[in-house]
Amino acid sequence: MLHYYAFSNVQSFLERTEVSLRLTEKASTRGWDRTALSGQRLSTAIAALGANGAGKTSLLKPLAFLIWFVRGSFTGLKPDQPIPVETHFAAKEKPSEFEAEGEDGEGTVWRYVLRVTSKQVIHEALYRKRERFGYVFVRDWDETTSSYQIKQQDFGFNSTEAAKVRPNASLIATAAQYGVEVAKHLTGNRLRANISFAGRHGLDQQALFNAADFFAQQVALQDQMKVLLSSWDLGLQDVQLRELNVKPPVTAAPDEQKKVWYPWGIHKSRSGQIHEVPFFHESTGTQAAFVLLSDLLPALANGGIALIDEFENDLHPLMIEPILSLFDNPSTNPHGAQIILSCHSAEVLNLLHKAQIYMVEKKECESQAWRLDSVQGVRSDDNFAAKYLTGAYGAIPRV
Repeated sequence: MLHYYAFSNVQSFLERTEVSLRLTEKASTRGWDRTALSGQRLSTAIAALGANGAGKTSLLKPLAFLIWFVRGSFTGLKPDQPIPVETHFAAKEKPSEFEAEGEDGEGTVWRYVLRVTSKQVIHEALYRKRERFGYVFVRDWDETTSSYQIKQQDFGFNSTEAAKVRPNASLIATAAQYGVEVAKHLTGNRLRANISFAGRHGLDQQALFNAADFFAQQVALQDQMKVLLSSWDLGLQDVQLRELNVKPPVTAAPDEQKKVWYPWGIHKSRSGQIHEVPFFHESTGTQAAFVLLSDLLPALANGGIALIDEFENDLHPLMIEPILSLFDNPSTNPHGAQIILSCHSAEVLNLLHKAQIYMVEKKECESQAWRLDSVQGVRSDDNFAAKYLTGAYGAIPRV
């Protein structure tokens, strides 16, 4: 489970910003909390709200980037490719900094620190907590020798191979390719997201194909998806997945075809007749719920993090509670999965505790984010939605 992540000099955020899922023992939440194996009490849901252009998406991107870099930078980048990190325009020559802390399924707490430019890793370090934190490895760029200085402690990566790690790749991602057990253990972290360092993935034809392909391979989750969609008053009796032959792009051979999975909505009329509707003809709300569940259900089934930008897009505001409740119910969230989301709907404010809400605001081209329980005078029994809409907490459009 994730304890916190922090970053600085990333897109519209210049100063260090921390997103913490830690809860005190005294925080009287309205749900969405879990005591992890380490004994730390943690949120299973965090929501970020703010005006358009305030930096909500930029608040989520660093976590998506960090997990991708640890898992996929070795295979995802060619040796001469730049690292896809974007600094604040006021500090283009300075590195971006990232930090994250979380625990694995055995309750071991890990901390990862990264300082990086688009050209290379400047500093990378991994720490493990026993009685206190001790380093597993530390990797620093030495400008005088144009090489990395690396020290290890129970990491197990051959020092000769470690010295050859590319400047644009993580030591963890590289070590995992060499079979280093600690690295393989850490790259198994599960993230499901509708966002990457490039931005949010839109609701389009490919998103439907991807979600249908996922559910076609995961029969148990497919059944759960059907039950949920049918119970959410979307007019669906069932959802069927069928394999279709489609013509690939114009660059392919004229007679070439490929198979894709495609969803059909099954509807039952008043007279009992069954009608099949291609999902392209379903409402965008139905399509959005279908695609959203392809990210949420695997996180819930296996544990991990669901990182969702513009959570309520195309959904009715009253849909927020039943969807979020999946992360609060131990029967649907047996492994302590966590959801971190951004949204515009004030409905979410009266579901969560003030320690589970982040406000995001931009002033003079710099974004800032703060947890609502850090604001003096905010009571746990306040009507957060009503006060937010009056501007009491800031982070609201001035129209």
